[in-house]
Amino acid sequence: MKTLYLDNAATSWPKPPQVPRAVARTMIRGGGNPGRSGHSKSIEAGRAVLRTRELLAELFNVRDPSRIVFTKNATEALNVAIVGLLRAGGRVVTTSMEHNSVLRPLRALCSAGVSVQAIPADAGGRVDPQEVRRAIGADTRLVVVTHGSNVTGAVNDIAAVAAACRERGVRLLVDAAQTAGCIPIDLERIPVDYMAFSGHKSLLGPQGTGGLYVRDEKDLPPLLRGGTGSLSDRDEQPEFLPDRFESGTLNVPGIVGLGEGVRWLLRRGVENVAEHDRLLRSILLETVSHDPRVRVVGNPAASAAAAPAPAAPCTGVVSVVIRDVSPSDAGEALERRFGILTRIGLHCAPSAHRSMGTFPDGTVRLSWGVFTTARQMEKAGRALLSIAAGK
Repeated sequence: MKTLYLDNAATSWPKPPQVPRAVARTMIRGGGNPGRSGHSKSIEAGRAVLRTRELLAELFNVRDPSRIVFTKNATEALNVAIVGLLRAGGRVVTTSMEHNSVLRPLRALCSAGVSVQAIPADAGGRVDPQEVRRAIGADTRLVVVTHGSNVTGAVNDIAAVAAACRERGVRLLVDAAQTAGCIPIDLERIPVDYMAFSGHKSLLGPQGTGGLYVRDEKDLPPLLRGGTGSLSDRDEQPEFLPDRFESGTLNVPGIVGLGEGVRWLLRRGVENVAEHDRLLRSILLETVSHDPRVRVVGNPAASAAAAPAPAAPCTGVVSVVIRDVSPSDAGEALERRFGILTRIGLHCAPSAHRSMGTFPDGTVRLSWGVFTTARQMEKAGRALLSIAAGK
């Protein structure tokens, strides 16, 4: 049976062929540690890392590529900002749709005297920017908002949230793990202070890659301190970017592979990727819309017939609940009977499932990618209908 991979929100697959080729080539022909030596292989490794940094800056419209800091994933990037900025007595405003990569660091900081206010999402999984504005007070030090939900695919209006934060003089951290590479992001136009992104999802890079955009590094200490290859005569961490936040040897093969994924996206066009996602979403929802036993989570009504308008910004994610079938049983049937690989459960976002009324069992999440076809989405929809009908 041929496999249909619909778990791209966890990690994208397949990658453009030049991505694994670049990783292998770097492993076979490379060997240099960037910034650590003066020989040719070290210099070439440094240039390769810089090329990826520049490609990401082009993708996000960032004038200074040094403000793109590499981390091993979006989780590490989020921790750099959250742990670095919040102190006892401070307050953070966030949302009910956040991933555990935000919730768990915040929970840990609560015991250190940080207070957290979570803005509830609407029935579609989006957060009203005006509610965020109203929640910002004199003691608010940071606002943390997911750009796109990994449960519903709903995309928040980050431009409006950023405007509210700028008006109130509060810093904004955006979790773009689900949107970087599939939703256009212009960081010169939108005054985001920090943005965490994953390299292995819609940016099409290898696992173990990600990063943090830093608009202003003042008052943000590094999460790690150590060797950077710069200012080696001193025992203090360098103050300049990106070295301030890039201690230890970088994942050079992964970063080179990430660069090839970004290069592919720049040629394809992120807006074209977003349109592809919208098309496949509409096909899936139209396929299942007539069956009330299939509920698309994040829609105001119980069935897929109440799907968001096509113009509503969404990522390539749809979560469903099938009447009288547990998500675990449905996910198992999808793979065993149809060869469709999905994700079941809470997707590391329990608060989002509480907001959507799907806690504790969760959902079946289908998440497609740039190589998924319309015919494959029709197949997935028909498979859901078959399971709902008990066939």
